[in-house]
Amino acid sequence: MHASVHSGPTGRSDVLVIGGGIIGLVTAWRAAQRGLRTALCDPSPGGGAAQVAAGMLAAVTELHYGEETLLGLNLASAERYPDFAAELREASGGLDIGYRPCGTLAVALDADDRLHLRELHALQRRSGLDSQWLTGRECRRLEPMLAPGVRGGLRVDGDHQADPRRLAAALLAACERAGVAVHRCRAERLTVTADRATGAVLEDGTPLAAGQVVLAAGSLSGRLPGLPPGAVPPVRPVKGQVLRLAVPPAYRPFLSRTVRAVVRGSHVYLVPRENGELVLGATSEELGWDTTVTAGGVYELLRDAHELVPGITELPLTETRAGLRPGSPDNAPLLGPTELPGLHLATGHYRNGVLLTPLTGEVLAEVLTTGELPEIARPFSPRRFSAAREESLV
Repeated sequence: MHASVHSGPTGRSDVLVIGGGIIGLVTAWRAAQRGLRTALCDPSPGGGAAQVAAGMLAAVTELHYGEETLLGLNLASAERYPDFAAELREASGGLDIGYRPCGTLAVALDADDRLHLRELHALQRRSGLDSQWLTGRECRRLEPMLAPGVRGGLRVDGDHQADPRRLAAALLAACERAGVAVHRCRAERLTVTADRATGAVLEDGTPLAAGQVVLAAGSLSGRLPGLPPGAVPPVRPVKGQVLRLAVPPAYRPFLSRTVRAVVRGSHVYLVPRENGELVLGATSEELGWDTTVTAGGVYELLRDAHELVPGITELPLTETRAGLRPGSPDNAPLLGPTELPGLHLATGHYRNGVLLTPLTGEVLAEVLTTGELPEIARPFSPRRFSAAREESLV
């Protein structure tokens, strides 16, 4: 690898990545692997939404109406995960990202939920996806901790999980080993010279010059000063509250796979980690930049999860967190070149950031080295929104 290549503090790099969450890190790592001198700036690299996310790799059970185009991208990225996890373990010096091909069980608690799941099953089948309808009894045979009232479910063995915190740590280590110059500092503003993005100025006043800039700052991507109006990404923060519980050894295995449901119209999921941690989420709240953990959010998650898995109230509650997912107008990511030459986006991943990490790195590395957006990513070009804006002005 290019471990010896470092751009000095004010040296010019080929690529500057603004934002050090999992999307920024995977982009920087893949760019450095292609031989590009790469710098990244973020006050706390490896932080961001991944610290809160549950890490479900759920291309099938996360399928929503109207998101069939996104499904292709999600499935392509999910397919890459086993190889990606193995490659990243080696590149990071042996760090494991907690990849588990454990499958997902989506269950229904009442007749309305059962109807909703039946419709989802039909949509999955129409989309050529593999999911199996189970009776309530079959669901409980798979997961004995489920409530007796479970009315049916969908078993999807292809929906897996990874641990986003371990993923972030491994990506940061891989970046450093590949020679990425990591600046633990916020980008104060984008530098634009002669109508082209040419780098950024850091909070401490350090200028970083770069041939190309990738803006991967999650929900903060639209707030970077210096962005010309036409290049401001239309991303907004969508709050998610998540709880972590500990499963004592005497209770294991509590759940053997991810279990999810819609309870009274709210989505709830339980993701069991191999280390005995149980991640419980997630609310979806349009509340701007608020990251308060609320009593109501915690209560609703525990209430809904308790209806699904009554034994959950016996477990120690070890952590409560709230994070901000980057939502876009169509809930799909913005990948590749913008209206401003030299500026690319890798943001707007909303619920699919962890799932889309392998593919995003690949797509951005391809754009940065060849100038071409791979075909699979073309529907997700940031330019789809500027084109829509122009049409609405006509």
